[in-house]
Amino acid sequence: MTNNEQTPSSDPATRLDFIRSQIKEDLESGKHDSIQTRFPPEPNGYLHIGHAKAICLSFGVAEEFKGQCNLRFDDTNPTKEESRYANAIMEDIRWLGFDWDDRLYHASDYFEQLYEFAVKLIKKDKAYVCDLSADEIREYRGTLTEPGKDSPHRDRSIEENLDLFERMRTGEFEDGLRVLRAKIDMASPNLNMRDPVMYRIVHATHHRTGDKWSIYPTYDWAHGQSDSIENITHSLCDIGFEDHRPLYEWFIEQLGIFPSRQYEFSRLNISYTVLSKRKLLRLVNEEQVSGWDDPRMPTLSGLRRRGYTPEAIRTFIDRIGVARKRGSTADIAMLEHCLREDLNLHSKRVMAVLHPLKVVIDNYPEDQVEELEAVNNPEDDSAGNRKVPFSREIYIEREDFREDPPKKFFRLAPGREVRLKHAYFITCERVVKDEQTGEITELHCTYDPASRGGASPDGRKVKGTLHWVSAAHAVRAKVRLYDHLFTKEDPENNESGDFVDHLNPDSLETLTDCQLEPSLADAAPGDRFQFLRNGYFCVDSVDSKPGALVFNRTVGLRDSWTKIQKSKKK
Repeated sequence: MTNNEQTPSSDPATRLDFIRSQIKEDLESGKHDSIQTRFPPEPNGYLHIGHAKAICLSFGVAEEFKGQCNLRFDDTNPTKEESRYANAIMEDIRWLGFDWDDRLYHASDYFEQLYEFAVKLIKKDKAYVCDLSADEIREYRGTLTEPGKDSPHRDRSIEENLDLFERMRTGEFEDGLRVLRAKIDMASPNLNMRDPVMYRIVHATHHRTGDKWSIYPTYDWAHGQSDSIENITHSLCDIGFEDHRPLYEWFIEQLGIFPSRQYEFSRLNISYTVLSKRKLLRLVNEEQVSGWDDPRMPTLSGLRRRGYTPEAIRTFIDRIGVARKRGSTADIAMLEHCLREDLNLHSKRVMAVLHPLKVVIDNYPEDQVEELEAVNNPEDDSAGNRKVPFSREIYIEREDFREDPPKKFFRLAPGREVRLKHAYFITCERVVKDEQTGEITELHCTYDPASRGGASPDGRKVKGTLHWVSAAHAVRAKVRLYDHLFTKEDPENNESGDFVDHLNPDSLETLTDCQLEPSLADAAPGDRFQFLRNGYFCVDSVDSKPGALVFNRTVGLRDSWTKIQKSKKK
C-alpha cells in the first residue's frame, strides 16, 4: 500500500478498528441492544471493488456482532437509474458471500414519508421553496472563504411555502423552476449547511414508482431519514461524506426521529485503477472497454468474469483494514497476491500452449498414444490425478526454443535435452524453417523411452522442464492476456491531464491459436485453472461456447507483492 492502513487481526472477534471499537462500546454501554447497518447503493451503474470494501464492512460487522444489515437502493434519481443495475448489484453482493434475507428496501419506499417529513420542516419554518436557478443557487452559496447570501425567497411565509410545495408535487411547474431548501445558515463554514436543496422538480418516469411523483429528494435529504426509518444504528459511509454528517444530524434532530449515527471510513483506492463510477461509465460509453463487465474493469462483474474469487477479494479487503484517514492507496500487487494465494490452493493444474510450435518425435511410434499420469494440484491431495495423452507429435511454447540460445537459457535448443512435464526427456535433432520467411515451423526430436514420467533413468541432470500438448488431442481455444488498464499508477492525477490519456494500449492481447490439453474440452464458464508456467486462467462467461472456448488470463504467476514485502524487511 502506498499509505499503510492498519492490519486487523485474522480473528474477527479481536478486530478493534475504530468502527468495531465504537460498536463494541455502544453494545457494552447499553446504548443499543443490537446493531443495524445498511448498504445503500444507487442503481445507476455497476459496483466496483471500492464498493466491495463498504459491502464487506457493513455486512461483515453486522455478522460479527450478531446484528443485521439491510440492502437499500438509493433510487432518488429517475433519469439515471435502471432495474438492470439493481439486479446486477444484488448478484454482486451475493457473489461476495452476503445476503440481506428479507430486508430489501428502496428510498422510493419512503417517498410519502419523506414528503411528510419535509412538510413538517416547512411548518417549523426550517424549509422553504426557492425560485433561484441551479446556477444562481451556486452563486449565492458563496465559497470556502466567503459566506453565502440569503435567497430572496428565504422569508416566504409558511403558508406560501406549503402551497408551492404541494403544487410542485402535483406537477404544476416545469423542471428546475423551483426547489425546496432547508433553512439553516448561509454563513456556515460548512458549505453543506448553507440551505441545501432537499427536493427538485423532475418530470421523469421512475423505474419503480412510475409517474406518481414530479419531485424527487436529494441524497442528503433521503439518506439520513431513510436510515432513521429503518432504525439504522451505525450508518457506515466513506470519508467523502464526512462533511455531510452535520447536515445528516441536523435533519434528524429537527424531525425528532430515531437518532441514526453516521461513521466515515477511508475510501479504497488502488494503483493503476480508476474507482469512480462516473469515469467508469465514460469508459463504457466511449467504448474504451467492451462494457461494465470487461475483464479489465475494476467492477465486481468484470473481476468475476476475469476469474477473481470472492474469497480473494474479501481477504484483500480484510488485510487493508479500516481507517479514518483520506488518501490511502492500496498497491494492486497486493490484490493480485491475495488472488494468487486463493487460486494456488484451489486451481487444477493443466497444460496449455499459447504460442504453439510443433515438435515431431522421430523415434516415437507413429500410431502409439500413451496415457500419462498428471497431478491435478500439488497443494490439494484430494484433487487427485488425471490422464494426459502423449503422442508422436506435440506442441511446445515457441519461446521455449532458441536456435542460438543465450547464456542461462535452459530450455530447448539444437542438440540440447530437456524434460517434458509428466512425460519424457527429448533432444532436438533438426530444425525445419519456412523457405520464404525463414520462420521456424517444426522441430524434430528424439526421446529417451527410459525416462517415462520425466524421471532421469541414469541420474543425469536436465535443467529445463517444458509443458506440452499432444497435437492429435489438443483443444484449440482463444486466450485473452490482460495487463493493467492504465499505464500510470495514479491515472486520476489532474496534473497529468485527462485520465483517459493514460489508458494502456497493450492492456489486451488476444491469441487465437492456443492448444490446450483435452481435459479442458468440457470446461464450463467460470471454471478456473492454472496453465502451467503461464498463469491462472478462467473460462470466459460471456463469449465462451462449447467447441469455441475462450479463456481470460486472471493473473500471472509472478508475485511482485511478495518481492515488495521481502525488500521492505531488508
